Amino acid sequence: MSSLSWGARKARIVVLGVAAVAFLSKMALAAATQGPADVRFFYGFARAIALAGPVRIYAEPLPHLPVYNHPPLASWMLLAMEKLMGIGVPFAPMIRFPACLADFLTVLLVFEVVRRRRTLRTATACALGAALCPVLFGTSGYHGNTDSVAVMFALAAAWLLADRARFATAGVAAALCISVKFVPVVVVPLLFVAAWRVGRPAFARFTAGFAALFLAVWGPVLATVPAGLKANVLEYAGGNFSFWGVVQFARWAEVPEPYIALVRGPGHYLVVAAIVTLGAWLAWRRPADTPVAVAVTLGTLLLLSTASGVQYLAWPAAGLFVIGLWPGLAYALVVGGVTTSVYGMQRPVHWTDTEMAFGALGWALLGVSVAVGVHRILTAAPLDIARPRTEPGPGPAAHPAAAAPPGPHPPAAERPAPRPPAAAPDQTARPARVEKHP
Repeated sequence: MSSLSWGARKARIVVLGVAAVAFLSKMALAAATQGPADVRFFYGFARAIALAGPVRIYAEPLPHLPVYNHPPLASWMLLAMEKLMGIGVPFAPMIRFPACLADFLTVLLVFEVVRRRRTLRTATACALGAALCPVLFGTSGYHGNTDSVAVMFALAAAWLLADRARFATAGVAAALCISVKFVPVVVVPLLFVAAWRVGRPAFARFTAGFAALFLAVWGPVLATVPAGLKANVLEYAGGNFSFWGVVQFARWAEVPEPYIALVRGPGHYLVVAAIVTLGAWLAWRRPADTPVAVAVTLGTLLLLSTASGVQYLAWPAAGLFVIGLWPGLAYALVVGGVTTSVYGMQRPVHWTDTEMAFGALGWALLGVSVAVGVHRILTAAPLDIARPRTEPGPGPAAHPAAAAPPGPHPPAAERPAPRPPAAAPDQTARPARVEKHP
């Protein structure tokens, strides 16, 4: 706080206050509602994990429950929640607590990311927009899933890498994001690319942090029940509902079902490969804007997703405010209206024609927002690594690691310190030769 101006301190306090109010409001919603079917499914998963264990759960048949498609860290979370139920903690609000807390932290990340790239006023507005986003109120405070938690870790990894030069910690955050939900796997390659572009020592530390956490969480399952993990998590293609995106558009256009089945089956791997390629290319071109590249990639994932789920709408909700205020607000208002309607009527998998029409409008706005994000990354002004900024405002990022132009650069700690300027000659003493420094 001491390095911030008074205006930045006040803005951060305002953001913290609004984020806290939003968090408490979501938890009040969680306590007052039972939530959709996913809450009951998570309850069943928690009881099954208590019996089979968080590792063997992937090899256990689960009659009366959907496929258990959650990564290993989610299993340990559900086991802890089952223990808390034993001492009287109600499960319905508890399963929604991680997402609500993740939203609180995501708001702070949006503020920190944007204030290093744009004006303080814009950063404050974007953070407040993310805090009050109706999409996140519905998906985190009502639905009860881990999408918001995974997104928070993905943005945290990008911020730690590009803006804080905490490369090992960024690697840990990157591993955490796919250990909660596998969806953000599309952003992991671009994080590795960005770390490589900063420099080989940074890449080594990022890789070490990622590998340590990944092996600790995924290692026991990979060593014990790899087939179950592969079938349930790695090959999971999403739900069979169709009310959003390219599959629904194809059905409106009366595309034959065999072609749609091909896109939703083997074809979705090509879609994922294209999304990963886009993110990695943006990180290669502009490693200083890795948080924006993560936002663009998550937005593109939802834009081209071949599966539908109301909770999926949370994937780009906060990241769009990283791209810009108006993209975030447009998506929040239009798509937030859809989520409020379907959750309010307690039918998240059955949309009316009006809701689907507004969903299509939200999809179009998402496409425009992704294009805006790509344009901003490719046309941003060069950042000067030699003169890092210490105050927020428009222009380059504040941290030297974030300011690195494309190309391998050693981290700030390993670059030689600049030579101090020569002292002015003493006018009263005998003249001496003064060195000229470049």
